[in-house]
Amino acid sequence: MSNVAIELRNVTRKFISPAGKTTLALADFSLTVNEGDFCAIVGPTGCGKSTTLGMITGLNPPSSGSVSVFGQRVTGIHPDIGFVFQSDAVFPWKNVIDNVALGPIYRGTDKKLATEMAAQWVRRVGLAGFERHYPHQLSGGMRKRVALAQTFINEPKILLMDEPFSALDVQTRALMQDELLGLWSEKKASVVFVTHDIEEAIALADRVVVLTKGPGSVKSSYEIPLARPREVATARYSPEFIDLSKRIWSDLKDEVQIYIGAR
Repeated sequence: MSNVAIELRNVTRKFISPAGKTTLALADFSLTVNEGDFCAIVGPTGCGKSTTLGMITGLNPPSSGSVSVFGQRVTGIHPDIGFVFQSDAVFPWKNVIDNVALGPIYRGTDKKLATEMAAQWVRRVGLAGFERHYPHQLSGGMRKRVALAQTFINEPKILLMDEPFSALDVQTRALMQDELLGLWSEKKASVVFVTHDIEEAIALADRVVVLTKGPGSVKSSYEIPLARPREVATARYSPEFIDLSKRIWSDLKDEVQIYIGAR
């Protein structure tokens, strides 16, 4: 039986504005992710997808309920968690190799060793020859490769991703999805991947969780039976993929319509 990496149990999360207005982001929300699993979360805008990631990191504690990582209640930032954001989390005044080396250096690794580690990861994500380039000299896809190297160099046991490829064009996104799957298959971190794109969720994940409109809770969960290793571009054309896409969209469409009607 797989060990549990992440567990959110009966979680509620409220936000209070400066004017004193209370917004309920999540209500009675539960989610379990086993070690090595790739879980994607989809749902309408404002359903609490990003809030969920914030609670797992410890930066955004629940108002009620519990959040645990590897069996321990989350009380702060866990060192085994890596986070890839929608926007590039790179320092514009540092070049590629220095950006990638920062994580190990902050964790106490000698600078020389950290730079050697960074050079290996820069090569692994296909950026050999661009070590001394600065972020403004790179394309969007190349910056995202830097972000992946920044994250994987720290060997996270849990990887949280908040719409990391949404700003990329279709072709670059497909390449980055394959890159992510390749790195994940080697390291087998437990992944929670937030996206608005159903096809992206199916192509990447072992399981897709659909959330209701806000306040979010789990509406449905789909196991993805597509074989691994999985190539994103070809997986999309299989009958199983198309059937899953239709079923998940049927669930999600109802929630989106409720969300639009409530505005």
